Amino acid sequence: MSTVVHQPRPMSLLSVDFGDLYARHLCRHSQFGINVIHLIALYGVWFGVYAAIYWLVGEWWVPTALAAAYLGLVALNAPLRVVLATAGFLALLVGGVVCLPNDLPWWTLAVYAAMVPAFYQLQNLSHKIYTDAADMTEFNKRYPKGRLLFVVLLVNEVPILVNYLLFGVKDWR
Repeated sequence: MSTVVHQPRPMSLLSVDFGDLYARHLCRHSQFGINVIHLIALYGVWFGVYAAIYWLVGEWWVPTALAAAYLGLVALNAPLRVVLATAGFLALLVGGVVCLPNDLPWWTLAVYAAMVPAFYQLQNLSHKIYTDAADMTEFNKRYPKGRLLFVVLLVNEVPILVNYLLFGVKDWR
């Protein structure tokens, strides 16, 4: 008689265990302050990207369609309340972008581009202030470093952060 060993599903962008990914997040980001800084930093990074795209194309529906496509990807794995909270984040983001005047000078594009590394650095610096971390050995086995993990985290970081800040009060430290 053979024994069947169940292996966890391989990591995939389209099929993520959101709860497990959230638990992984808490290993390095259990402190309230780092989560607030990360959400602000992500808003800044995304604002720079979406505003640059909007400046280049000049059509309100382009950043709106990008946000809708992203939200559809989030909805594949996140709980409904997290999807709705992420939709709120995206509404603030896209609303802020499309309210910008259409006739801004050419150097505005450089400012938007500079926002991306500036806010990314803010996110990185927060790790020097908030240093609490738990053992991630088991998570590192399930989520090996590489491009796929980078993309999975890129897609799920905002939903994870809004989950923590709005619905994870028990996890605040």
